[in-house]
Amino acid sequence: MIINSNIPALNTYNQLGQNRDAMQSSMEKLSSGQRINRAGDDAAGLAISEKMRGQIRGLDQASRNGQDGISMIQTAEGAMQETHSILQRMRELAVQSANDTNTAADREELQKEVDALSEEISRIGNNTEFNTQNLLDGSLDNKFQIGANEGQNLSLSVDDMRGFNLGMAGDAAIEVASTVSDGGDTTEDISEGSYTVQENSDGNYDMINSNGEVVATSTDDGATYTAADGDDTIDFSGSKALVTGGTIEVDDAGDVTAEGTVQNSGLEAGSYEYNGTDETLVDSNGDTVATSTDGGTTFENGDGTVITFEAALADGDEVEVGGIDISSQASADAAITQINEAVETVSAERSKLGATQNRLEHTINNLDTSSENLQASESRIRDVDMAQEMMEQTRANVLAQASQSMLAQANQQPQSVLQLLQ
Repeated sequence: MIINSNIPALNTYNQLGQNRDAMQSSMEKLSSGQRINRAGDDAAGLAISEKMRGQIRGLDQASRNGQDGISMIQTAEGAMQETHSILQRMRELAVQSANDTNTAADREELQKEVDALSEEISRIGNNTEFNTQNLLDGSLDNKFQIGANEGQNLSLSVDDMRGFNLGMAGDAAIEVASTVSDGGDTTEDISEGSYTVQENSDGNYDMINSNGEVVATSTDDGATYTAADGDDTIDFSGSKALVTGGTIEVDDAGDVTAEGTVQNSGLEAGSYEYNGTDETLVDSNGDTVATSTDGGTTFENGDGTVITFEAALADGDEVEVGGIDISSQASADAAITQINEAVETVSAERSKLGATQNRLEHTINNLDTSSENLQASESRIRDVDMAQEMMEQTRANVLAQASQSMLAQANQQPQSVLQLLQ
């Protein structure tokens, strides 16, 4: 019998500590609802479940990304729906203007609406945005992250849906100064009326009346037009030469006003003004749309040449760009086909967006299903079985109480030594 070392008490105390640890561990799991609260609970299970958690959260975010992508697509597609409506109206006007029951004045009014509609197409293209990103000006080239891992994305680009790219913007027109010389009364040889300018087979420019007759010809690149049946001339030298597509108005007093046009290589329908100080072409909002490097003759934007005038613009010169030309029977007839092509272009882009939206909807469904299945798998690894753990906690609690009772009895055993000392 010994009293310095109470081996039964030490053994019981050790068991009591283990049972208390087991009880505390069970209580921690029951209170948190998780089987793994720290790496020591299950090192391998912790590593696996953390990877699963990363996948689950990535899949959930990818699903939200897909929903945001659908919102962007619907915004763009809704704007193009209005563009379609505008194009259908422009086609209706072209069909109306192609009928020769209309006078020149009637077609002029029809042209005004076409000009305004073309300008609105461009305004829609310039102003349609989602989260400050422009959708229809041709700059959109995005990737939607629709997976939890690198490279799991979907690309989407939208073509330029503005008037110029759809072929709905006309030539650039500018007022041209003129003088009458070399022949007295203009109306003697070049009578009152409206004329257009066209290039002839010799490479010169003809001034043509409403009957299609040539009344004057220019042999110096549109600077001076000489009457075919007399010596009257209309002189544009020192100003903007009047070439193909230009128009000339002669009133009953022989006074001449003219508008010259040049091929438009990038300007949307609208009004522009030349700022000679900065050598820039600005729109009606004061925004710079093109810059000249040669004193006002050739203008470029960020994508290349926009327009080249026959002669340099002067400070304050205004440039007008209308819609597709329906001012004559022939031009209106041709415009019908051109508008059809624009309608098909917009239709193709809307179809592409619709297909992408349907794809994203299926993607979202798949992401949600994958996330659900992964959460179930992660739950089996990480979450605690409450019923089973309650049994373990009860067992550990009973054992801890029993150990505590046995420790009390073990502590009483050395007292029997006192009987030997009596």
